[in-house]
Amino acid sequence: MSDVKAVIDLVTKFELLKFEIEKVIIGQKEAVNFTLLSVICGGHSLLIGVPGLAKTLLVNTVSEALGLNFKRIQFTPDLMPSDILGSEILDENRKFKFIKGPIFSNIILADEINRTPPKTQAALLEAMQERSVTISGNHYKLELPFFVLATQNPIEQEGTYPLPEAQLDRFMFSINLEYPTFEEEVQVVKSTTSNIKQSINPVFSGEQLVEIQKLIRKIPVADNVIEYAVGIVGKTRPGSHKAPQIVKDYLDWGAGPRASQNLILGAKAHAAVNGKYSPDIEDVKAVAIPILSHRIVKNYKAEAEGVSITDIINSLL
Repeated sequence: MSDVKAVIDLVTKFELLKFEIEKVIIGQKEAVNFTLLSVICGGHSLLIGVPGLAKTLLVNTVSEALGLNFKRIQFTPDLMPSDILGSEILDENRKFKFIKGPIFSNIILADEINRTPPKTQAALLEAMQERSVTISGNHYKLELPFFVLATQNPIEQEGTYPLPEAQLDRFMFSINLEYPTFEEEVQVVKSTTSNIKQSINPVFSGEQLVEIQKLIRKIPVADNVIEYAVGIVGKTRPGSHKAPQIVKDYLDWGAGPRASQNLILGAKAHAAVNGKYSPDIEDVKAVAIPILSHRIVKNYKAEAEGVSITDIINSLL
């Protein structure tokens, strides 16, 4: 199949994928869209929202629609790294044998990821970046495709541990789930209080998804689009001479080079699923907020004056 035909095929498959997910997930169109974009780019996503907004259900449904192996890890204060990665045990022949943990799957749902201490959160770092884990000096490659889709409750304070910046930076998208509209909530209540169960038909196989990820990376990008993306990221750094006054006034830290890489990768995916063969500046703008929002740090002045991360990012576009 030629690359042009593959992009046309991806547009159809992407719409079919959204149709399958919308059988179960009512509303949250933006969250679904960004989650699927991260999947076809091979990136990880952090889903942030108050309880009851279908964060866990969204990840479950995405895994069903993609036809991939799925494991859920419930993060708790007493969770240990070995509960995620696996551990070595003595078998009946008194030889050490490695028992794989839940990380050895295609999709990992890291539920309430901020409820476990940094020691356990750090168990995901190597897996998220290198798609491999090291246990007792032995190196194990993870099966591709591999995604971490994590959920986080923004209003819970007790018993939570903020994610370190190094880990946040490994998430391609930070996706905020909003309350449903009145009409959507009526539909949610109707569908969840009846005994009708929707069946989800898998749209992709793991091999097809890996091929799509390769296709996204092959999409050409004009130099002016790359320079625009890198320029936006550069403006978020308060110490840069290119930073506007709003950044110098309200930010402590800006985004790193991984933000520039993800902006271009996200723009490529956004262009492809909309039937375009190369991304433009509008595609970069479309993915800028979820890619940058968790990578820049507001200062106290921004908190005091009610300036949001979204306001700051919009001023740079």
